[in-house]
Amino acid sequence: MKGTDTSAEEAAEDRFEDYFREGALPTDALLLWQLSQQAPLVDALRALFHGPGELVRLRVWVFVELMTLPQSRFERDELNRHFHALRSEPLELVLKRLRDASLLLWDTTTQQYTLPPLAQQTMALLSPLVRAPDDDADLAGMLASVAGAHQLGVLEPAQLQHLQAQLARLHDEFADAITSGSEFRLRQARRRFDRALGLVERASQALTAIITGAQGQAKLERLARDLGLAQARLLAMASQFNRALQQADRQRVTLGSTGVTTTDVKRWLQGLTDPAVLAGLIEGAHLRGVTPVFVAAHEMVDMAEGEFERERGVAQAEPLPPPRPALPGRIEGIALPAELQALVDQLDGWQREPCEHDVAEALLGGRFAVAAYRAQLLPLIGDAQAQMLQGATGALARASWQVEWRDDLRDCGDEHVRTLSAGMLRPTTPMLAADWSPP
Repeated sequence: MKGTDTSAEEAAEDRFEDYFREGALPTDALLLWQLSQQAPLVDALRALFHGPGELVRLRVWVFVELMTLPQSRFERDELNRHFHALRSEPLELVLKRLRDASLLLWDTTTQQYTLPPLAQQTMALLSPLVRAPDDDADLAGMLASVAGAHQLGVLEPAQLQHLQAQLARLHDEFADAITSGSEFRLRQARRRFDRALGLVERASQALTAIITGAQGQAKLERLARDLGLAQARLLAMASQFNRALQQADRQRVTLGSTGVTTTDVKRWLQGLTDPAVLAGLIEGAHLRGVTPVFVAAHEMVDMAEGEFERERGVAQAEPLPPPRPALPGRIEGIALPAELQALVDQLDGWQREPCEHDVAEALLGGRFAVAAYRAQLLPLIGDAQAQMLQGATGALARASWQVEWRDDLRDCGDEHVRTLSAGMLRPTTPMLAADWSPP
């Protein structure tokens, strides 16, 4: 039966078109065309990873060991000495599979083995297998690939698409952790967020160069603009994490006058690994009835009755406004990281002659989107959590300035911003270099 199933599987793989409905094969799809051009690489991966798991691990280990050998040609005796721990039968079986997959070539003239370019391409795909496990290895690999490809001038739009998708997935994962309200999940997500933010900060120079240098290439320019927006959304989550952790701290309950909090109890319970200890803690607990105690029960009932009897207006549905054609316009991308660095440089320049400055001097000077983005950055000044970050975000948080807003509005006289909340930027005591150290 096993041989019959294998034959049926191989017969089903003969025609790729059979998997699609009749006439529905996307012959113009770029991805399918690229996969068809990489058929030897796909066959090499199939040869490596086909079969039982332990045998696959043996093939991958032998192949990676071959790629680490310093010489370009080697004889069979050298392989036998290098893999002396392996029995001869498994070694011969693995070498034969590598030869059949064109990952290892045998030169009958020189009686030596060589590694073809296909082996180098396959090793590039297997490189994540030889790295230490890390939750952020995928993001680090994508950032390194994009930055390196940009420096070499071989950047492809698909690389930006993959990086943008990964940033979107991280944003949704962090947003779910913030929405959950769980203190432990928040702190775990915050640690991963700090690592991801550090990786993005290190690659910000390359990403900014990609965004500004994509002029004239429509698809690459659009992807670079979307990548900048995804990066800005990720950077803006630092304050959300701070507010969520502060809310979790306010909800923490102290048990009596002992100083032990519910967080300490939960952490202690999570550290118990012996089921017998947990069973002893809850022994007989289900036999105790819980009786709620209401203080001023009559007043609570009166307030509840009043709420039920109070007349509430019924909201009337209003008709939708009539349709109107969209106004003509154009979409322009903003290099958000560049605006952040520009604001940091402006505050540093003012620090040479510290005096009060109007908030409008820091916000205005560009389009409305630029002023709005700078206004969103001002709350980062003095943020204790953000001061521990590296790069432009941490530099802005450590700036020796204090923002004071007022309730009144003032006329800006700017062609893009009509009115702006009045406020002042006041210098504070400069922070000494010994008071802060990078994480």
